[in-house]
Amino acid sequence: MPYIPHTQDNISAMLNTIGVDSIDKLFDEIPAALRCEELDKIPPALTEIEIGQLMRERAAQNSNATCFIGAGAYEHHIPAAVWEIATRGEFYSAYTPYQAEASQGTLQLLYEYQTMMANLTGMEASNASLYDGASALAEAVLMAVRLTKSKAKRILMPTTVHPMYRQVVHTIVKNQGITLIEIDYHAETGCISIENLNADKDCAALIIPQPNFFGNLETVDELTDWAHKEGLLVIAVVNPLSLAVLSPPSDWGETGADIVCGEGQPLGIPLSGGGPYFGFMCCKKAYIRQMPGRIIGRTIDLDGKTGYTLTLQAREQHIRRSKATSNICTNQGLMVTAATIYMALLGATGLETTALACHTNTTKLVEKLTAIKGVTRVFPEPFFHETVLRLDKPVNEVLHELSAHKILGGYSLNKFYPELGNSLLVCATEMRTMEEIERYAEILKRII
Repeated sequence: MPYIPHTQDNISAMLNTIGVDSIDKLFDEIPAALRCEELDKIPPALTEIEIGQLMRERAAQNSNATCFIGAGAYEHHIPAAVWEIATRGEFYSAYTPYQAEASQGTLQLLYEYQTMMANLTGMEASNASLYDGASALAEAVLMAVRLTKSKAKRILMPTTVHPMYRQVVHTIVKNQGITLIEIDYHAETGCISIENLNADKDCAALIIPQPNFFGNLETVDELTDWAHKEGLLVIAVVNPLSLAVLSPPSDWGETGADIVCGEGQPLGIPLSGGGPYFGFMCCKKAYIRQMPGRIIGRTIDLDGKTGYTLTLQAREQHIRRSKATSNICTNQGLMVTAATIYMALLGATGLETTALACHTNTTKLVEKLTAIKGVTRVFPEPFFHETVLRLDKPVNEVLHELSAHKILGGYSLNKFYPELGNSLLVCATEMRTMEEIERYAEILKRII
């Protein structure tokens, strides 16, 4: 149906019918303190021609620079078949599959996605995705609080968790009486230190990133056992690709993590200037009724054939608001479609090969860059596919000069971690060649 706006006559007629003289009067019960000001930063409307010109200008800003930035979004090879299949009409235009009889293909794909994510994380259950990694962590925090029956409203949040994830979680939970207790990392290792942890009866969970924002590998077994001993749930924030070579969260410590979440972008989703991406969430079966989003189930129909349906939809649109686990609505279903195809194409062997190639390339990059006088590695801990380097020259200046050579040299840590000085987070996925790594080192040596 095309969008047809109301004319002023239409609006006046409707207002007269209900006995109100202006649209603003419909919202007069909202306190002035809660109302936003005029949206003066929204530009004037553009014509179709002007919009086309603007989009061409924006597209021209995309560069073909060689990317050594990670920090939560990674440039991976995506087989051509992934988006060739994902953009077929059956998937591309599909919406939430409420009518099972008309949505078996979409439901089966989501069921396969859940199975793959459960296998990858080692957990017993997976939902059918969330908005992105940051909001998935926020939902995991809310879930942990619900599981403690709202008695405990303090969450141990290490500063080694992605700083933007921490900001998003704070925004979502701050008005619900939930407090995030920041846990500093060990200055020498760049990882969570048991000595810095302190739990009380009001703590609901410990968040453990693996790998952490610095790329370092946390001592997950020790941290998980400590948390469970203190009566806390464990929320794992993981890079899904790393799970092809690292221990799954289900195997952390004696009993494993309780909730697992993260960003699914590494699984076949292009960088796309920041999104859309998708978040994933898995958990132990005992906690499944507190997991937000929706879960697809497999059954047998009246004719004895395999069938798929929406099994659990614990959100406020479907059940009483007071009983809902979340108001999470339309998720990034198309991204999940691509991720499912990506995982099916690569399989366990392909995911492992890709993960190992990433680690190998980053190791080579670090060796080349730290051979330059004035470049040192900050933390000695094992890493997955990114790590922190310290430069003898201001990081932002170095990055600017590298960009002139069409090299995106890494992510400056000045803003979120000023205590690290002139430090840079660098990453090399399987996309980087030895020639690109050597060229980066050669140009950085000249700059330094």
